[in-house]
Amino acid sequence: MTTVPTFTLTNGVDIPAIGFGVFQTPPDETRSAVEAALSAGYRHIDTAAAYGNEREVGEAIAKSGVPRSEVFVETKIWISDFGYDQTLHGFDKSAGKLGVEQIDLLILHQALPSEFDKTLDAYRALEKLLADGKVRAIGVSNFMVEHLTRLLDTATVVPAVNQIEVHPYFQQRAVQAFGGEHGILTQAWSPIGGITFYRDGEHTSTLQDPTIGEIAEAHGKSPAQVMLRWHVQQGRSAIPKSTKPARIAENIDVFDFELTGEQLAAIDALDTGKRGGPEPADITPETFGRPIPEA
Repeated sequence: MTTVPTFTLTNGVDIPAIGFGVFQTPPDETRSAVEAALSAGYRHIDTAAAYGNEREVGEAIAKSGVPRSEVFVETKIWISDFGYDQTLHGFDKSAGKLGVEQIDLLILHQALPSEFDKTLDAYRALEKLLADGKVRAIGVSNFMVEHLTRLLDTATVVPAVNQIEVHPYFQQRAVQAFGGEHGILTQAWSPIGGITFYRDGEHTSTLQDPTIGEIAEAHGKSPAQVMLRWHVQQGRSAIPKSTKPARIAENIDVFDFELTGEQLAAIDALDTGKRGGPEPADITPETFGRPIPEA
C-alpha cells in the first residue's frame, strides 16, 4: 500500500498530494471505487454536492475500517446553494449525506460571475463554518484571476485551495501563478486530461502523447503516472478518478521516481491553451442551476 506525502495548507492543515475523485461516478459504483482507493492507500476523497454521490462516499469511508481522522474529506457547495444562509445549509446537507460532523475541506464549486455578491456571501458562510470548527479548511474551485482578485478584496481568510482544470494540454499558468503569490494551493481536476480524450470528435488523448509516452518508457511507468508525478513535483495537489481497481492503484504509485528538469519542461511545452470544461464566464443559475437534495 502506498503512503502519500502531503502538502501543508496556509492554515497548517496537511492535505495528501494525490486525492481520489468521484466526478461522474454513478452512486452505485462510488462505494466500491472509494473502497478500492482507501485500500490502495488514498487518504483524500474529493466529492461535491452536485455529483450526487456524497452519501456513497460517506458509506464507503465508514465501512472501510480506516479511522475517520485519517481520511481527508473534500466536498463542494453548488451555485444553487450560494448565499450566506443557503451555504450554511449546504454544509448541513453535505455533512449529513457524508455522515460526518466536520468536513476537512469545503470549497465553492464555481464562481457565479453574474451574481458575484452571492458568491461573496457564500464564501463568508465558509469563513463562519471555519471559525466554528465545522470545516478544517476552505477554498474555491474554477476561480479565475479576476474572481480571486474580487474575493480577496473582501475575504478575511485566503482560500487554502483553488481546484481548477490542469493537465499537460491545459495548464492555466496565470491562475496557478496568482494562487502561488497568495499561498493558494492549486488542485488539479482532470489531472491526466481525461476531459480532452474525445474532444470534438478528435482523438487528443494525453495518454497517447508521444512526449509523455517517451518519458513514461524512460522510467518504466505509465503515461498517467508521469502526468501525476509532473503535478506533484510542481507542487500541485491532483485528483485523478477511476472506477477500475488496477488503475486506481496505479494512479497513486507515483512516489518512487522523479522527473528531470528537462522532462518537466517537455511536459510544460505541451500546453494548447484549450479548455476542456465549461467557460467560467458561462456559469449562470439558468444554465447550470439544479436543486441539491436535502440530506
